[in-house]
Amino acid sequence: MTDAQETAADSSLRTTGGAPPDDVETAPTPLLEPRDGIPPVIADEEALAEMIAAYAGGTGPVAVDAERASGYRYGQRAYLVQLRREGAGTALIDPVACPDLSGLGAAIGDAEWVLHAATQDLPCLREIGMVPSRIFDTELAGRLAGFPRVGLGAMVESVLGYVLEKGHSAVDWSTRPLPEPWLRYAALDVELLVDLRDALEKELDRQGKLEWAREEFDAIASAPPAPPRKDPWRRTSGMHKVRRRRQMAVVRELWTARDKVAQRRDVSPGKVLSDGAIVEAALGLPPNVHALAALPGFGHRMGRRQLEQWQAAVDRAKALPDADLPQPGQTVTGPPPPRSWADRDPAAAARLSAARAAISSLAEQLNMPQENLITPDTVRRVCWEPPARIDEASVSAVLASHGARAWQITQVTPALVTALA
Repeated sequence: MTDAQETAADSSLRTTGGAPPDDVETAPTPLLEPRDGIPPVIADEEALAEMIAAYAGGTGPVAVDAERASGYRYGQRAYLVQLRREGAGTALIDPVACPDLSGLGAAIGDAEWVLHAATQDLPCLREIGMVPSRIFDTELAGRLAGFPRVGLGAMVESVLGYVLEKGHSAVDWSTRPLPEPWLRYAALDVELLVDLRDALEKELDRQGKLEWAREEFDAIASAPPAPPRKDPWRRTSGMHKVRRRRQMAVVRELWTARDKVAQRRDVSPGKVLSDGAIVEAALGLPPNVHALAALPGFGHRMGRRQLEQWQAAVDRAKALPDADLPQPGQTVTGPPPPRSWADRDPAAAARLSAARAAISSLAEQLNMPQENLITPDTVRRVCWEPPARIDEASVSAVLASHGARAWQITQVTPALVTALA
């Protein structure tokens, strides 16, 4: 491959087209830069104030994106925020240097924010003071419109005819200074978001789904922050191997100790101690540091001080009285796992089977994923505890009580009434 071909292949954004005949020489696809070039990263209050004024004077929707350092740093904070608005251009902001962006959030708060997979970015944006009143989620719009692939690159290609290559999506965005190729990639992530939004709005309108999408967007924008997970240690990968309560206590103690270290060092917990190592220690219940060091995940690279730290956590779990050991499972507030329905309540199992078939058929007719038509959890809850009287009014009321949107209730109620009856 020539240098020119390598440059074209590495392009972050290039036009697509049919393959030329083999005997026709074609020029390599030119490298397309952001329309305004790569803007300097805003990292001080003076530059931020100028940018806020420019965006307050801009027009139309605001494309918004955020880059995190998942797998590298503790938590899900934003390490770069990208925006683009007509009349204001593209902006890249360092939220480490400018941790309070509430002024920016207020300046563009009344505008529609265009995000891709909004639920991923909104929590970290909220932490720095950016809270939208209206959004347009291009990923969710793609799901509702029936696109088979809804990643940003796939959507840009199928809708706008460009290839957006994801060369830097998994890098450590906490790196300073950020390399220029990363900044170029970040700027291009918001380059076409508003164009994509406009095209998807037309497609949703053509399919008669635009109001459905607006209901979904409103629900996301108005949703409160998610509450902290209860017993997050139970989500340790490989936890299904841990059967005994004493072993579960080891997982809990090691997970908690690891989390404190990771938070103090601001690194991903997995870089401190792997989930696999935690499970191995729980299953092995090592009596001392020497035995712990022999387990997978606690190899020769781990220092004596670290080993003693983890062994202390194991010892704390082993010393707990039986009354303080964790229970085998979390408290279940909803229906039991569907696999047990046939034995526990055959009628409920029959209702669920009929409902799933009806929802699947309806989703296929509407050309959208079943989980976007109605959540599987809602279907299970309605089938496990249906209303005493099965009719459209009662089923609609139950769906609404579980958080279903008006458009979802309208679409699925007739099918569920038939299935429940």
